[in-house]
Amino acid sequence: MTGASASIPCVALNTGHAIPVLGFGTGSSSTPEDLAATILHAVRLGYRHIDTASMYGTEGAVGAAVADAVATGAVASRADLFITSKLLMKDAHPDRVLPALRESLARLGLDYLDLFLIHWPLAADENNKFVPFDMEGVWRAMEECHRLGLARSIGVSNFSAAKMSRLLAFAAVPPAVNQVELNVGWRQEKVREVCAKNGVVVTAFSPLGAIGTMWGSNAVMESGVLQDVAARRGKTIAQVNKKLK
Repeated sequence: MTGASASIPCVALNTGHAIPVLGFGTGSSSTPEDLAATILHAVRLGYRHIDTASMYGTEGAVGAAVADAVATGAVASRADLFITSKLLMKDAHPDRVLPALRESLARLGLDYLDLFLIHWPLAADENNKFVPFDMEGVWRAMEECHRLGLARSIGVSNFSAAKMSRLLAFAAVPPAVNQVELNVGWRQEKVREVCAKNGVVVTAFSPLGAIGTMWGSNAVMESGVLQDVAARRGKTIAQVNKKLK
Protein backbone atom coordinates (compact mmCIF):
# COMPACT_ATOMS: atom_id res chain seq x y z
CA MET A 1 0.00 0.00 0.00
CA THR A 2 1.08 3.57 -0.67
CA GLY A 3 0.12 7.20 -0.18
CA ALA A 4 -2.12 8.14 2.73
CA SER A 5 -2.21 4.56 3.98
CA ALA A 6 1.53 4.69 4.74
CA SER A 7 0.74 6.23 8.16
CA ILE A 8 -1.70 3.45 9.14
CA PRO A 9 -0.07 0.87 11.48
CA CYS A 10 0.47 -2.42 9.65
CA VAL A 11 1.79 -5.93 10.31
CA ALA A 12 3.98 -7.74 7.78
CA LEU A 13 2.60 -10.95 6.29
CA ASN A 14 4.68 -13.93 5.19
CA THR A 15 3.89 -13.00 1.57
CA GLY A 16 5.76 -9.73 1.88
CA HIS A 17 2.59 -7.64 1.94
CA ALA A 18 1.38 -5.62 4.92
CA ILE A 19 -2.03 -5.83 6.59
CA PRO A 20 -3.46 -2.81 8.47
CA VAL A 21 -3.93 -3.66 12.13
CA LEU A 22 -7.49 -2.33 12.26
CA GLY A 23 -10.13 -3.58 9.87
CA PHE A 24 -13.70 -2.50 9.13
CA GLY A 25 -15.87 -5.62 9.19
CA THR A 26 -19.04 -5.92 7.11
CA GLY A 27 -20.46 -9.19 8.42
CA SER A 28 -24.02 -8.75 9.67
CA SER A 29 -27.35 -10.55 9.76
CA SER A 30 -28.74 -7.72 7.65
CA THR A 31 -27.20 -5.28 5.19
CA PRO A 32 -28.09 -1.62 5.73
CA GLU A 33 -29.00 0.18 2.52
CA ASP A 34 -26.39 2.82 3.24
CA LEU A 35 -23.54 0.36 3.82
CA ALA A 36 -21.44 1.69 0.92
CA ALA A 37 -21.72 5.23 2.33
CA THR A 38 -20.85 3.92 5.81
CA ILE A 39 -17.73 2.19 4.48
CA LEU A 40 -16.72 5.32 2.57
CA HIS A 41 -17.09 7.35 5.78
CA ALA A 42 -14.88 4.79 7.57
CA VAL A 43 -12.21 5.19 4.88
CA ARG A 44 -12.32 8.96 5.33
CA LEU A 45 -11.82 8.43 9.08
CA GLY A 46 -8.69 6.39 8.39
CA TYR A 47 -9.72 2.78 7.89
CA ARG A 48 -7.73 1.06 5.15
CA HIS A 49 -8.66 -2.58 5.68
CA ILE A 50 -12.18 -3.60 4.65
CA ASP A 51 -13.28 -7.16 5.48
CA THR A 52 -16.10 -8.85 3.60
CA ALA A 53 -17.12 -12.37 2.54
CA SER A 54 -19.31 -14.04 -0.02
CA MET A 55 -21.49 -15.27 2.85
CA TYR A 56 -22.13 -11.73 4.12
CA GLY A 57 -23.72 -10.50 0.90
CA THR A 58 -21.78 -7.25 1.25
CA GLU A 59 -19.19 -7.55 -1.52
CA GLY A 60 -21.19 -5.29 -3.83
CA ALA A 61 -21.38 -2.54 -1.21
CA VAL A 62 -17.67 -2.86 -0.47
CA GLY A 63 -16.87 -2.59 -4.18
CA ALA A 64 -19.03 0.51 -4.52
CA ALA A 65 -17.33 2.08 -1.51
CA VAL A 66 -13.86 1.35 -2.92
CA ALA A 67 -14.81 2.95 -6.22
CA ASP A 68 -16.26 6.00 -4.46
CA ALA A 69 -13.20 6.31 -2.20
CA VAL A 70 -10.94 6.53 -5.25
CA ALA A 71 -13.29 8.76 -7.24
CA THR A 72 -13.71 11.28 -4.40
CA GLY A 73 -10.04 11.34 -3.43
CA ALA A 74 -10.53 9.68 -0.05
CA VAL A 75 -7.59 7.51 -1.15
CA ALA A 76 -5.20 8.05 -4.03
CA SER A 77 -5.84 4.65 -5.58
CA ARG A 78 -7.24 1.18 -4.95
CA ALA A 79 -3.71 0.18 -3.86
CA ASP A 80 -4.21 2.26 -0.70
CA LEU A 81 -6.90 -0.16 0.49
CA PHE A 82 -6.56 -3.72 1.80
CA ILE A 83 -9.58 -5.82 0.84
CA THR A 84 -10.29 -9.23 2.38
CA SER A 85 -12.98 -11.66 1.28
CA LYS A 86 -13.76 -15.29 2.06
CA LEU A 87 -14.77 -18.55 0.42
CA LEU A 88 -18.27 -19.95 0.97
CA MET A 89 -18.58 -23.47 2.39
CA LYS A 90 -20.44 -24.58 -0.74
CA ASP A 91 -17.47 -23.34 -2.76
CA ALA A 92 -14.94 -25.16 -0.56
CA HIS A 93 -14.27 -27.76 -3.25
CA PRO A 94 -11.10 -27.88 -5.36
CA ASP A 95 -12.90 -27.14 -8.63
CA ARG A 96 -14.99 -24.31 -7.17
CA VAL A 97 -12.34 -22.15 -5.46
CA LEU A 98 -11.02 -20.24 -8.48
CA PRO A 99 -14.47 -19.66 -10.04
CA ALA A 100 -15.77 -18.49 -6.64
CA LEU A 101 -12.91 -16.01 -6.32
CA ARG A 102 -13.59 -14.67 -9.80
CA GLU A 103 -17.26 -14.24 -8.85
CA SER A 104 -16.28 -12.34 -5.69
CA LEU A 105 -13.97 -10.10 -7.70
CA ALA A 106 -16.78 -9.41 -10.18
CA ARG A 107 -19.13 -8.40 -7.35
CA LEU A 108 -16.39 -6.19 -5.88
CA GLY A 109 -15.38 -4.72 -9.24
CA LEU A 110 -11.73 -5.47 -8.43
CA ASP A 111 -8.86 -7.15 -10.24
CA TYR A 112 -7.44 -8.79 -7.12
CA LEU A 113 -7.95 -9.33 -3.40
CA ASP A 114 -5.32 -8.44 -0.86
CA LEU A 115 -6.38 -11.44 1.22
CA PHE A 116 -8.57 -14.44 0.37
CA LEU A 117 -9.59 -16.75 3.21
CA ILE A 118 -11.22 -20.17 3.50
CA HIS A 119 -14.12 -19.03 5.67
CA TRP A 120 -14.59 -22.30 7.59
CA PRO A 121 -12.75 -25.66 7.64
CA LEU A 122 -15.96 -27.16 6.29
CA ALA A 123 -17.57 -27.93 2.93
CA ALA A 124 -21.21 -28.03 1.93
CA ASP A 125 -23.21 -29.06 -1.11
CA GLU A 126 -25.60 -26.85 -3.07
CA ASN A 127 -28.28 -27.52 -0.45
CA ASN A 128 -25.94 -26.37 2.33
CA LYS A 129 -25.63 -29.91 3.69
CA PHE A 130 -22.20 -30.70 5.10
CA VAL A 131 -20.00 -32.95 2.99
CA PRO A 132 -16.38 -34.13 3.47
CA PHE A 133 -13.89 -31.27 3.32
CA ASP A 134 -10.89 -31.90 1.06
CA MET A 135 -8.51 -29.58 2.90
CA GLU A 136 -5.48 -30.30 0.75
CA GLY A 137 -7.37 -30.08 -2.54
CA VAL A 138 -9.00 -26.80 -1.56
CA TRP A 139 -5.70 -25.36 -0.37
CA ARG A 140 -4.00 -26.30 -3.63
CA ALA A 141 -6.72 -24.31 -5.41
CA MET A 142 -6.13 -21.39 -3.04
CA GLU A 143 -2.43 -21.57 -3.93
CA GLU A 144 -3.39 -21.35 -7.61
CA CYS A 145 -5.39 -18.19 -6.87
CA HIS A 146 -2.25 -16.76 -5.28
CA ARG A 147 -0.03 -17.90 -8.17
CA LEU A 148 -2.33 -16.15 -10.66
CA GLY A 149 -2.13 -12.90 -8.70
CA LEU A 150 -5.86 -12.84 -7.99
CA ALA A 151 -5.18 -13.07 -4.25
CA ARG A 152 -1.99 -11.40 -3.06
CA SER A 153 -2.17 -13.33 0.20
CA ILE A 154 -4.19 -16.42 1.12
CA GLY A 155 -5.25 -17.73 4.48
CA VAL A 156 -7.95 -19.33 6.59
CA SER A 157 -10.59 -18.45 9.14
CA ASN A 158 -11.93 -20.39 12.12
CA PHE A 159 -9.15 -23.00 11.96
CA SER A 160 -8.25 -24.69 15.24
CA ALA A 161 -4.67 -25.39 16.32
CA ALA A 162 -4.98 -29.00 15.10
CA LYS A 163 -6.34 -27.97 11.70
CA MET A 164 -3.63 -25.31 11.33
CA SER A 165 -0.97 -27.93 12.04
CA ARG A 166 -2.48 -30.27 9.47
CA LEU A 167 -2.62 -27.52 6.83
CA LEU A 168 0.92 -26.33 7.49
CA ALA A 169 2.23 -29.88 7.04
CA PHE A 170 1.41 -29.91 3.31
CA ALA A 171 1.06 -26.25 2.28
CA ALA A 172 3.49 -25.17 -0.45
CA VAL A 173 2.32 -21.60 0.15
CA PRO A 174 1.69 -21.28 3.89
CA PRO A 175 -1.39 -19.40 5.05
CA ALA A 176 -0.64 -15.75 5.77
CA VAL A 177 -3.53 -15.30 8.21
CA ASN A 178 -5.87 -17.25 10.47
CA GLN A 179 -8.89 -15.11 11.38
CA VAL A 180 -10.61 -16.32 14.55
CA GLU A 181 -12.82 -14.96 17.30
CA LEU A 182 -10.33 -13.51 19.77
CA ASN A 183 -10.76 -11.35 22.86
CA VAL A 184 -9.90 -11.37 26.56
CA GLY A 185 -12.75 -13.81 27.16
CA TRP A 186 -11.54 -16.21 24.46
CA ARG A 187 -7.78 -15.97 24.18
CA GLN A 188 -7.11 -18.80 21.70
CA GLU A 189 -3.72 -19.65 23.26
CA LYS A 190 -3.17 -22.90 21.30
CA VAL A 191 -4.08 -21.33 17.97
CA ARG A 192 -1.84 -18.33 18.64
CA GLU A 193 1.06 -20.60 19.63
CA VAL A 194 0.88 -22.69 16.45
CA CYS A 195 0.52 -19.61 14.26
CA ALA A 196 3.38 -17.75 15.96
CA LYS A 197 5.74 -20.70 15.45
CA ASN A 198 4.91 -20.79 11.75
CA GLY A 199 4.82 -17.11 10.82
CA VAL A 200 1.04 -16.93 10.47
CA VAL A 201 -0.65 -13.69 11.58
CA VAL A 202 -3.70 -14.19 13.80
CA THR A 203 -6.43 -11.63 13.20
CA ALA A 204 -9.40 -11.20 15.51
CA PHE A 205 -13.07 -10.93 14.77
CA SER A 206 -15.54 -10.01 17.52
CA PRO A 207 -12.75 -8.47 19.66
CA LEU A 208 -15.44 -7.07 21.98
CA GLY A 209 -17.37 -10.33 22.11
CA ALA A 210 -20.35 -11.26 20.00
CA ILE A 211 -23.32 -9.61 21.62
CA GLY A 212 -26.66 -10.44 20.01
CA THR A 213 -25.26 -12.99 17.55
CA MET A 214 -25.45 -16.76 17.19
CA TRP A 215 -21.87 -17.20 18.44
CA GLY A 216 -19.68 -15.93 21.24
CA SER A 217 -20.86 -14.26 24.43
CA ASN A 218 -21.10 -11.00 26.34
CA ALA A 219 -18.01 -11.93 28.37
CA VAL A 220 -16.07 -8.81 27.37
CA MET A 221 -18.55 -5.96 27.61
CA GLU A 222 -20.23 -7.40 30.73
CA SER A 223 -17.00 -8.25 32.54
CA GLY A 224 -16.99 -6.67 36.01
CA VAL A 225 -13.18 -6.73 36.05
CA LEU A 226 -12.90 -4.87 32.74
CA GLN A 227 -15.57 -2.38 33.78
CA ASP A 228 -13.67 -1.66 37.01
CA VAL A 229 -10.30 -1.29 35.24
CA ALA A 230 -11.83 0.98 32.59
CA ALA A 231 -13.47 3.19 35.22
CA ARG A 232 -10.27 3.51 37.27
CA ARG A 233 -8.17 4.29 34.21
CA GLY A 234 -10.65 6.65 32.61
CA LYS A 235 -10.78 4.41 29.54
CA THR A 236 -13.46 2.54 27.62
CA ILE A 237 -13.76 -1.23 27.85
CA ALA A 238 -12.67 -1.38 24.20
CA GLN A 239 -9.43 0.44 25.05
CA VAL A 240 -8.72 -1.84 28.01
CA ASN A 241 -9.49 -4.94 25.92
CA LYS A 242 -7.02 -3.82 23.25
CA LYS A 243 -4.23 -3.47 25.82
CA LEU A 244 -4.91 -6.88 27.40
CA LYS A 245 -5.13 -9.02 24.24
